[in-house]
Amino acid sequence: MAAALKMLRKMQDFNELNITDSVIERFGATPNPRLKQLVSRLAAHLHEYVREVEPSFEEWLYAIQFLTRTGQLCGGGRQEFILLSDVLGISMLVDAVNHSRPDAATETTVLGPFYVEGAPLLEDGADMSPGMPGEPLYIEGRVIGSGGTPLEGARVDLWHCDKDGFYDVQHADLAASTGRGRLRAGAHGKFRVRTTMPVPYPIPYDGPVGELLTATARHPWRPAHVHFMIAHPGYETLVTHLFASDSAYLESDAVFGVKASLIQNYVRHEQGPMPDGTPVAGAWRHLAFEFTLKPQG
Repeated sequence: MAAALKMLRKMQDFNELNITDSVIERFGATPNPRLKQLVSRLAAHLHEYVREVEPSFEEWLYAIQFLTRTGQLCGGGRQEFILLSDVLGISMLVDAVNHSRPDAATETTVLGPFYVEGAPLLEDGADMSPGMPGEPLYIEGRVIGSGGTPLEGARVDLWHCDKDGFYDVQHADLAASTGRGRLRAGAHGKFRVRTTMPVPYPIPYDGPVGELLTATARHPWRPAHVHFMIAHPGYETLVTHLFASDSAYLESDAVFGVKASLIQNYVRHEQGPMPDGTPVAGAWRHLAFEFTLKPQG
């Protein structure tokens, strides 16, 4: 009993000035040094935030409920936490601190919430969006290393929205993927694919992230773009978009993903055929771009 009373007398009375150091001290025995740094600095910054804004109990409870609802919406074709990270600019900040770019390398941007592992494998020049209505788009690219070496065999993932601004995973009634695919760069690092023109679209705003945007008088729109993920042994995987230069919202992308070097001309042609001879009834677009990967290490 006496020992217990002595221990109680030694216990620290926590207050707003000393609790942060005590919390960090509790993490002091974390075996993994990086984990120790991550959780300790997270606690320090969160505590500083609370001291600065002094949230009420009601406000803090709302924040917890907001995060709970955000997690509950994650699953299937939706990742609400990625959306939250995106609209707060955190996704782009993480991208920036992880990608110091040599002058020659293609710039990176956010992955976004609609990437899907195991996209359909395509032959070079195939139609990535068979039967999908929209303005025809012909994409041809070349993948090289920073020294100009063609990267034959590079894996190229592409995905984009349909003419109504939705990705295939947002359509519960679709039996197969469309508007996305995976192919291999061929000779000289070149690849080609036929698809349809993407359009500006709003990120999903019927959940907690949408509530945040509405409450802060922000719009949910993204400019028209095609996503690319390009990988080759010995090089950093490139995650990027190519934005249409004539699209709306280039200066106010809801997720802060636009970079000047990624704004490209999707050249409009009033009649066909496409460069591979594919006949086209009416206007179509042509996007050509050379992707430069950064060496690892």
